[in-house]
Amino acid sequence: MKYSDIKALFKIDISKKDDARLAAFTHYLQNYKEPAGAKFREAAARYITERAQELKLKDALTLESLLPITWDVPFPPNLRHDFTFIDLFAGVGGFRQGFQNLNGKCVFTSEWNKYAKVTYDANFGEVPFGDITEVNERDIPDHDVLIAGFPCQPFSLAGVSKKNSLGRKHGFLDQTQGTLFFDVARILQHKRPKAFLLENVKNLVSHDKRKTFQVILETLTELGYSVHFKVLDGKHYVPQHRERILIVGFDKNRFGGEEAFAFPEMPEANHSIEDILEAESEELANYTLSDKLWQYLQDYAAKHREKGNGFGFGLVNLDGIARTLSARYHKDGSEILIPQEGGLNPRRLTPRECARLQGFPDKFVIPVSNTQAYRQFGNSVVAPLMEAVAAEIVHALNTHREQQQKAQVQLSLQM
Repeated sequence: MKYSDIKALFKIDISKKDDARLAAFTHYLQNYKEPAGAKFREAAARYITERAQELKLKDALTLESLLPITWDVPFPPNLRHDFTFIDLFAGVGGFRQGFQNLNGKCVFTSEWNKYAKVTYDANFGEVPFGDITEVNERDIPDHDVLIAGFPCQPFSLAGVSKKNSLGRKHGFLDQTQGTLFFDVARILQHKRPKAFLLENVKNLVSHDKRKTFQVILETLTELGYSVHFKVLDGKHYVPQHRERILIVGFDKNRFGGEEAFAFPEMPEANHSIEDILEAESEELANYTLSDKLWQYLQDYAAKHREKGNGFGFGLVNLDGIARTLSARYHKDGSEILIPQEGGLNPRRLTPRECARLQGFPDKFVIPVSNTQAYRQFGNSVVAPLMEAVAAEIVHALNTHREQQQKAQVQLSLQM
């Protein structure tokens, strides 16, 4: 049975509600042959029974009657794979694409935004679980790599001072409570994956006079991981200036702090915005700025120039690269405007062009409104950059596995 047939049979509408049963159901369909499938089987069976009753379906349905699945989605799961990973704060799957391309298998996903869930499911055939703060780490399957593009939140150290005054012990994990990074840390502590990849905005490094970043690094170290970090720019892979901090860690108990990892060498930044533009068509007129909005942006920029500020619109050079795409792009498109000939006002990028600007292939499905698509791609990552980092992580995992195998062979020869 095709995945699209299953969705039609159960009249699945992901945007209507946050249904953990549905998440467990789709996770089971992707993992039923793996140990991870056992985590979701009971909830998946309950979903089928309850949904069939709700829809008054006459034929008796079981999990087995739906299997095996034909995955008619653009990025189906790797049924045969070399490693497993989980995708936290998953967005629309910018990380997942890269790790799947490297023959990884995703065994758990979490994303709170209901519209992002729709896009994720349309492309990967899996509905993410919701708010990670409500997910028990014991319910997450074992995995080799944890991936998380976690939001940055300020850490309050007031609780540490209070614990000191009361003579109570504390660790760096305590300092992060109340932040979403805490959820990453508690999962690392409980599941002990071999490696992790975390991503955040460049300013995380300097936030609160570097105190926030220092707490993060010390927490990860206290959890028993050797940590590597570097700010990388997506402009080496796409025509967009987009700097992000990448934090990679490896379990010291397994690797002994000697993992074969280094951040990738950046290729030449030779991309231009013209490379990602759609062919001229009448539809592009829908993205042209109105006279009122264009005048407002010009006046706004002029006002700030008089004050010596750099605020204003970003009219791009087609041979150059764009500013950083943001989640607010849907409001006016001001940070990336495309000049047009014939006296026309500039236009904003189309959702497909935004997807290309983040390195998503054209087969990536965009099933949501333009407003939601702009938000999703503005919040996403430069997919090919993440894949390049992922390749170095996988290299370290493979090197470690090969070293262990050689050691076992040598040991057996000595016996």
